[in-house]
Amino acid sequence: MANVKNIEINKYTYNLPENYIAFQPLTNRDKSKLLISDNGKISEDIFANVYKYIPENSLTVFNDTRVVPARLIFFKDTGARIEIFCLKPVENATDMKVALSKHGKAQWECMVGNAKKWKEGELTLSVPNDEITLKAKLIEKKGDIKKIEFSWQPAKLTFVEILEVAGKTPLPPYITREAYSSDKNNYQTIYAKNNGSVAAPTAGLHFTSEVINSFKPKNIETTKLTLHVGAGTFKPVSEKTIGKHNMHAENIVVPHKAILKLKNYADNNIVSVGTTAMRTLETIYWWGVKLINGYMPEKSFFELSQWFPYDFKGKTPSFSESLDAILNFIKKNNLSNIKGKTELIIVPGYKFKTTNILITNFHQPKSTLLLLIAAFAGDEWEKVYEYALNNKFRFLSYGDSCIFTRKTK
Repeated sequence: MANVKNIEINKYTYNLPENYIAFQPLTNRDKSKLLISDNGKISEDIFANVYKYIPENSLTVFNDTRVVPARLIFFKDTGARIEIFCLKPVENATDMKVALSKHGKAQWECMVGNAKKWKEGELTLSVPNDEITLKAKLIEKKGDIKKIEFSWQPAKLTFVEILEVAGKTPLPPYITREAYSSDKNNYQTIYAKNNGSVAAPTAGLHFTSEVINSFKPKNIETTKLTLHVGAGTFKPVSEKTIGKHNMHAENIVVPHKAILKLKNYADNNIVSVGTTAMRTLETIYWWGVKLINGYMPEKSFFELSQWFPYDFKGKTPSFSESLDAILNFIKKNNLSNIKGKTELIIVPGYKFKTTNILITNFHQPKSTLLLLIAAFAGDEWEKVYEYALNNKFRFLSYGDSCIFTRKTK
């Protein structure tokens, strides 16, 4: 554990020229380049052919969270532009669906751009064509985070309905252009369903219905779970060692039927679409381990702290045994899903329990996402990224993709 915490973040970086960052998506999602890393052997293709690199009779796991237009632009009477980025609700923080369904008034923790120009008073944003008025009132300051009370008319509309009309797509900070109306569709997976993310699970942006249909001849099944991606996913690791980095918490919802499918494939090939799905799968495993060891989640809301897997001293069951514990919990409590939050950080030295196949994009230098890739692929990650740079792959959220397959240990 101590060795893991002493990992130096400077060892997990690379030079990323700005012209390699994709500021626009491709017109056809599935025509993005696909890098294949099969136990260290590197080749390339296009994403439309990803089915070729997934074994027959596999289960592919998607994160079906939906990005909400969480950026709100207000203007003071002086003309000063104030940007409010909604991060998470103050009330019903454990249930994003309920929080986004509030009528008339809601309090959220937010980041505020140009905050020095807004120290008091109420801001108003009007959408004339839709006859909507949204007001923002500063309630409390906690460092960079502000608690803001929103109120709106017509009050019969839910907060998510207000955001859909008044908000802008929360593009990542490295995409420095203004959001276009087309981003509301482009920065969203085709299977997005559950509102709650402020960043897209970007590995899924390459999928089209044609790609998913291409799985059928190989009997590749699919299932969906939800991890609501927070702004913390873009938080750089500013510390010298990873042990001093505080991982952000993100909410998870996993349907009972998804647990049943995972159980059916626990001893076969499970494919994780993205790092968010991977963190969810590994979190599910550790929730099961905690149940086996006597853990009782309060109000059936599970938690997993950042370093729990590294500190755990007990016997580690199989993924199948862990899922059995979760299925027993679901049956005993008559649940349709399991919910909770995870702070899990996956760094080199982590022992994966759920899958040996990962579809993902290319991630920022010195990021927790790159550390997860290094944990999964080992030292091969450097060769993969060098190949991608030398062969003009497009990087980050709107960029190209890769599929890692590694030997089962």
